[in-house]
Amino acid sequence: MDYPVAVHLETWTKCNAACNFCPYPTLVRKGNKMSDELIEKILTDLEDIPKSQPFYFSPFKVNEPFLDKRLLPLLEDVNRRMPNAIFRLFSNGTPITEKKIDQLAKLRNVAHLWISLNDYRPKEYEEVMQLPLEKTLKRLDLLHKKKLEGFPHNVIVSRVCDNTFTDGRFCVWVHERYPAFTVRLIKRESWLDFYEHDAIAKEVPASTCSRWNEIDITSTGLVSLCCMDGRAQYPIGDVSKQHVLEVFNSPSYRRMR
Repeated sequence: MDYPVAVHLETWTKCNAACNFCPYPTLVRKGNKMSDELIEKILTDLEDIPKSQPFYFSPFKVNEPFLDKRLLPLLEDVNRRMPNAIFRLFSNGTPITEKKIDQLAKLRNVAHLWISLNDYRPKEYEEVMQLPLEKTLKRLDLLHKKKLEGFPHNVIVSRVCDNTFTDGRFCVWVHERYPAFTVRLIKRESWLDFYEHDAIAKEVPASTCSRWNEIDITSTGLVSLCCMDGRAQYPIGDVSKQHVLEVFNSPSYRRMR
């Protein structure tokens, strides 16, 4: 029996942004909310992972997880039931209120709270994210204040690189405005069959991939073969009908690993 090193769970395919590097606006499942019953079924399945086997639990795929009011209770439930689950939390920052920050502070096993900011210039930010920068910075200002006051978890602010001098300027800006945060630059990855300028991102490659030690569950229950298959065009199973570990241990998926 193999166990995943990371589990991605998309509870609600909902985002308030429309980033130009993300396939969210094109998703057929956009707006779909996973039922409470299916969430509970998935958590029960994950409890079969031995407590001696740590794994990352990331409650997102192609969505803004903090828009789902069930997120914090879900994380608290996972904390109680799966002490071996380590949270990786991602957000664009806009839905993270003071109440949510205080709830997050009480969680255990948080690897990081990762904020996808991407630009510090209003015009460029709004072109990339389709969100007003002013509101986002108000949220980050509050989060930074809480961090200085003792918020216990690592906060990362990131930018998807364009390989210009702006990448470096972004790092300087984050360090100056938010010295208690960590800054990260990440390369622009290739969502399958989405980014029209990328000729190689048309199908899942036949070569092996370390990310196939993870499992990516969409809000419909379909499990994507590839973490960059945002549309779940290449499903390897359906956790609404199968045990999570049955999908992960399917003969074809094991062969690929």
